Amino acid sequence: MGSEAIAAGALNRYQLATQYDQVFRNVYIPKGQALTPVDKAVAAWLWSGRRATAAGLSAAALHGTLWIDAHLPAEINQRHRHKTDGILLHSDELANDEVCTASGVPATTPARTAFDLGRRRGLTRAVIRVDALMQATKVKPTEVVSIADRHRGARGAVQLREALSLADAGSESPQETRTRLVLTSAGLRPQRTQIEIFNNFGGFVHRVDMGWHDWRVGVEYDGIQHWTDPDVRNRDIEWQAEAETLGWRIVRVSSDMLRYRQATIVDRTRAALRAAGAPA
Repeated sequence: MGSEAIAAGALNRYQLATQYDQVFRNVYIPKGQALTPVDKAVAAWLWSGRRATAAGLSAAALHGTLWIDAHLPAEINQRHRHKTDGILLHSDELANDEVCTASGVPATTPARTAFDLGRRRGLTRAVIRVDALMQATKVKPTEVVSIADRHRGARGAVQLREALSLADAGSESPQETRTRLVLTSAGLRPQRTQIEIFNNFGGFVHRVDMGWHDWRVGVEYDGIQHWTDPDVRNRDIEWQAEAETLGWRIVRVSSDMLRYRQATIVDRTRAALRAAGAPA
C-alpha cells in the first residue's frame, strides 16, 4: 500500500509517483512491471483494505491455477459494491468452510471456487477452468457437488453439474481439454488422461495426453513448440516410433485441426480404435 510505505519511511511521495505505477487506489507496483493474475488478486485485496475475500479467477490464481488470462479483472467478494475499474465485485454469502487462506490472502476454497467458475456461461470454458483448478488443487468433483447441494437453485447449477461430469484433473492445458471434449461429444471419451507408456524392459517412453490404455490408442495435442522447436520435434519422432513398435497407435492433433477440422480428429481416432479392435 502506498500510504503504508510512506508512513514507514520506505518511500517518499516523489519516489512513489515516479518509480511506481498505480494499480488501484493506494496500491502500486514498480514501474513497468507486468501484472500476473496473482498480483491482481493481491492488489484487489489490498484495495479493499484487506477486508475482502478473493473469489472466482482471482481465487483460482491464488490456488495455483494456470492458464488464466492476465487481462481479465481481479475478483473479490465483499459486502459493499463501490465499483472500481479492473475489479469484478461479488457479494455472495460465504459459509466459514467456503473460505480459506491462499498465498496469505483470504480466498474461496477450491471447492467453492469451482462451484463459482463452473456456473458461468459457456460449458467449454467452464470445463477448462474446472480442469485447471482440479489440476492445481486436486479438489474432487464430489466436494464441489457438496457445495452445490448446499446452494440449490443457484444460477448455472445445471451447467455446473454437466461441467463436473466432463471435467478431468489430468488435463494440463486448455487445448487438451478442448481436444477431450471434441472426442467426448462424438462418443469417444478417452478412458484416461496422462497415460504413461513403458517399453518391454520397464523403461519410460512417453506420457501421452489422453487415450485408451486397453487398446493402446493415444491422442496427443501438439502445441506450437512441437512444430517450431527442432529438439522437441526430434524427441516427438523418437518417442512415437518407439511407442508404435510397442503396438501403440498415436493420433496427433494440431491447433489448426482443433480449430477448423474437428471431424478429422474424430475420424482418425475412431479409425485407430477400430484398427486396434475396439468396439468404436
